[in-house]
Amino acid sequence: MIFTANRKMQHLGEERSAIREIFEYGNKRKAEIGEDKVFDFSLGNPSVPSPACVTTCIENILKNADGSFVHSYTSANGSLECRKAIAGYITSNFNFPAAPENIFLTCGAAASLSITASALFESDGEVIVFAPYFPEYKVFIEFAGMKVKTVFCRNSDFGIDGENLKNAINEHTVAIILNSPNNPTGKVLSEKEIVEISDILREKEAELKRNIYIIADEPYRELVYSDVFVPYIPSYYDNTVVCYSFSKSMSLPGERIGYIFVPDTLFNKNEVYSAVCGAARALGYVCAPSLFQKVITECIGNFSDMSAYKENLSLLTTALKDSGFSFYNPEGAFYIFLKSPDNDAAAFCETAKKYELLLVPGDSFGYPGYARISYCVKRETVLNSLPAFKKLAQEYKDRGKI
Repeated sequence: MIFTANRKMQHLGEERSAIREIFEYGNKRKAEIGEDKVFDFSLGNPSVPSPACVTTCIENILKNADGSFVHSYTSANGSLECRKAIAGYITSNFNFPAAPENIFLTCGAAASLSITASALFESDGEVIVFAPYFPEYKVFIEFAGMKVKTVFCRNSDFGIDGENLKNAINEHTVAIILNSPNNPTGKVLSEKEIVEISDILREKEAELKRNIYIIADEPYRELVYSDVFVPYIPSYYDNTVVCYSFSKSMSLPGERIGYIFVPDTLFNKNEVYSAVCGAARALGYVCAPSLFQKVITECIGNFSDMSAYKENLSLLTTALKDSGFSFYNPEGAFYIFLKSPDNDAAAFCETAKKYELLLVPGDSFGYPGYARISYCVKRETVLNSLPAFKKLAQEYKDRGKI
């Protein structure tokens, strides 16, 4: 008897994302030469502690609650208490109406996005993503049976070109994904940009006589610097589904806790929410981690101290600029998108490894010629890496590339 595995799934399992490949390479190098000698800027893994409320809450839950209750199943879409807390936060913080019936608790942003893609599935559907984009979008969309349609952002500021968006929308367009603050650029879409995008989508909805959704991927919403305003997209466009994770804002990536918000403003809200429930059931994503549903219920609105990221950003951008590198000056998230001096990002990242600098080529984000630096690392890592960045720059200066 011959057994054949699902070739598509086998391929995904054998070829990890470039981000994960570099992260695992970093773990190997740290074991070989010491952690302090490797400057790993690969993974968006928060380095600052969770809010004190999180630890206190967990301790209180474990000490005072019945053990079986702590770890028992909740409702498939999440406990009523947690959904109430999230809905209340959305209503008060964004001045946007929300109720528990609009919320579905998930195992982080990845689950939120894959559930939403499957819930909106159409057999000939297309989802527009804006390059550079988070690589797993392609995995989630294609697994849902739809096609990815890539629209390139403007090279000057990584904003979305309205004409390019108009030209990309057709009778097969199901949704667009907006990620602001953005991974990998740190770009924050302004209110003016959100209004323009919303107007275009409404125009196209009327022209094509079909719904076009915005999937708002918002795990970095709170990670902004100075007084940058992050528009709440459902306030501008009715057919918006929000996918959120507490991984970055509360430094809880390993706990896999987030939610999907399906507002009442959606034209077919009840059908979409039911589809979210059905997709989560089919994918095995019902009942998010119960302990952390309780934590979010008590701690929502408490965020990690982001000042360390702001300091890392200042140290790196100053050093990179002084060395002659070009990059987009981020407004949020914890990434720098660095221009490769010779436009070959893969070769540039391989050269960087000589100095134990681990960067991710922009090709992985659908945008060749750049490399992502994830600066959510310890301050000591940043400080110790600065001479390595200087040596890397000098090599390219010697080649006449800087």
